[in-house]
Parts: sequence; structure tokens; C-alpha cells
Amino acid sequence: MQSVKSSGVHGKGELSLFDVLKNVRSNPRFHKAGGIGIFVGVVRGETLRGKKVRKLELEAYEEKANEVLDKICRDLRKKTGIIDVRIHHFLGEFDVGENLVYVVVAGAHRGNIFPVLEEAVERYKREVPIFKKEYVLGDDGKVESYWVSEREGAPMKRRK
Repeated sequence: MQSVKSSGVHGKGELSLFDVLKNVRSNPRFHKAGGIGIFVGVVRGETLRGKKVRKLELEAYEEKANEVLDKICRDLRKKTGIIDVRIHHFLGEFDVGENLVYVVVAGAHRGNIFPVLEEAVERYKREVPIFKKEYVLGDDGKVESYWVSEREGAPMKRRK
């Protein structure tokens, strides 16, 4: 079994969901768990504005991203009934349908797990310095690219 830190950013393909789950199950407190909730974020094939996505490129301020992901996981592990929280985000170039992020929450009951899973997703999207460049098919049939701000859901700066 590959040893996996509890959270962090990774290059594409460096970590599998299976690795993350095996490590969650190795938590000494896992015997208290009644379930595991999983969110797998994937590349959507269409922008919020209806443009066809060709690929995504993700970059991060890695040191800060790792610090923030670790803090989110630590904070959420303190919630009632939560056994473990892990967030692993990938960096690099991704095609439509490829996995971008794994968020895994183990808890005593589903009532504990699902709200924390949602909070983990909302917090990483809001707090972690990960930058997304979309490559989309323009109206003229040519590929356009631009950096997107998750906070606004709109292009930050257009570059062709």
C-alpha cells in the first residue's frame, strides 16, 4: 500500500482513489466508522456559459495549497462523529471526464458524513490557491484559453 498523506496536491496520476481509501481504512479510529462518503470532481465538458471544454490545466501555489488543504482536513476532523477527512487535488492537464479531486470523509453515521463532505468541497474551492485554465471551443471553431476564477465562475484574463 502506498503511504498517503492526509491531504495535498499531486501531479496527475500520482495517487488513486483506491490508495486514499486504503489509508482511510488504516486509521486507528476507523473501527468507529459506519460509512465513508466520497466526492470525485471531474472535468466537465461544458462551461457554465455553454462553451465546449477541450481540456483543463491546473496549477497551484503548492506549498500554500498543501497548508490550506491540511488545515481544512484538521478542522473538519474535529466535528462530531467524524473519523477522518482527506482531500487530494491533482495538477496538470486534464481531458473531459478525468478526475481532478478526491474528497473522502469517514464518520460514525451518514448524518455526520454528508454535511462535512459538502463543507470540505466548498472550502477547498473557496480557500485553496489552485488556478484553472480552460481550453474551450470558440464560436469561430478555434480553441481559446483563459484562466478562470472559481470565486466568480468567470474568466479572469483572456489569452489566445
